[in-house]
Parts: sequence; structure tokens; C-alpha cells
Amino acid sequence: MASETDRAALAHEVCLALKRCCPGSRVELTGSLGSGTADAFSDIDIAWVVPDTRFPDCLDRAVAVLGGVRPVDSVRLDPDFYRSDRRRLLFVRFAGVPLFWRLDLDVRTASVADDPHYDAENPAARARDDEWSRPASALANAIGAVKAVARNRDDEARGLLDRGFARIGENDRASGAWGHDVARLAHAAALREPSLSDLAAQVTALAAHHVGSSAA
Repeated sequence: MASETDRAALAHEVCLALKRCCPGSRVELTGSLGSGTADAFSDIDIAWVVPDTRFPDCLDRAVAVLGGVRPVDSVRLDPDFYRSDRRRLLFVRFAGVPLFWRLDLDVRTASVADDPHYDAENPAARARDDEWSRPASALANAIGAVKAVARNRDDEARGLLDRGFARIGENDRASGAWGHDVARLAHAAALREPSLSDLAAQVTALAAHHVGSSAA
């Protein structure tokens, strides 16, 4: 079974690979892993600050570089920064690792490295509706809800599930029977995007294992 030591090793390998990809860039482990407050459900947050002139090239090479660390199952771009000229946020799932270990890779140019709000409210930076997957985003909410319940944060889980249902236009809400709630959201997402069926099944199994179907 994968351990937190395995997760730390994966994060370290990713950091090294990104540094090798772009000499002169800066790579930093952020989030709970960076602060030392991670638990068994924490994902991997990494900031990659690259020279402004290398930004397009680094984006083009990022997935191949990550694939050299471990096979990549899927990559999504945060729609808020999809068209940003100096920032991207990549959500990366590696094959063969727990779903909780998503890599959130925040790529920024050096000129905005110290501006956490760059393009956060810029409509021109956002993706068009046909440039991102609402069902995939809903499945990410479902995984987040499993984490929240496992951490005894039921209100957070309820909010994630309700937003996930709303994101795909599903007239449903969290009931507090968490395993069933997650399964319904996963099923609805897969119906809207059949290519996500395998991931939806994994999310349903994840919920059954970690939270069952008990009421809040």
C-alpha cells in the first residue's frame, strides 16, 4: 500500500524533474506538504516559477517532463487561468497512485511570482465553456468531499458535493449518506462524459472504502 513516504518521494522527484527541465527556474513545495501539516489525504502542491521568456516552452514540455517521473493518467487546466499570459494551474493525476495524491502545479513567470492574485479576477484569462470539462471538475469535487468527510469536515463535504451537482446541471444535493452521495455525483458526471467512466468508478470505490454510506 502506498505510504506518505511514497508521496514525499514522488513530490521530490517531480521537483527535481521540473528544475532539470528549466535551468534558472525555481521549484517550491507548497500547501500542507510544504508547511509540514500534511495528513494521509493531502495532495501535492508545487509552485514552479520560470523565466518569462521560457513560459510557453515550459508549458509545452511540462506533461512530458512529469510523464518521465511517472506515467500521467490525466491533466486538467484550471479554467480561471486557462488563457493567462503568465500563469497556469495544472491538475495532474499520475497512474498507479492514490487519487488523493493529485499534483496541483502552479506555473508562473518570474515577473508575477510574488503576486498571488495575478489574473484571478481577469475574465480574459478564463477558459471558454468548451475548453474545460465540467464533469471532470465535478469528479474532483467528489474526491475532495471524500477527503473532507475523512477529516470530519462534513459542512465542507456538503458544499463540495452540492457545487459538483450544480456544475453539471444535476438537480441533486448531498444527503449526508456520503458514499451514496459521491456515487450519485460520479455516476452523473460519467453519464455526461463517458470517457470519465473509469475514473468515476474509482471515485465511487474510494468513497465506499473511506466513508461508506453513513449519514452525517
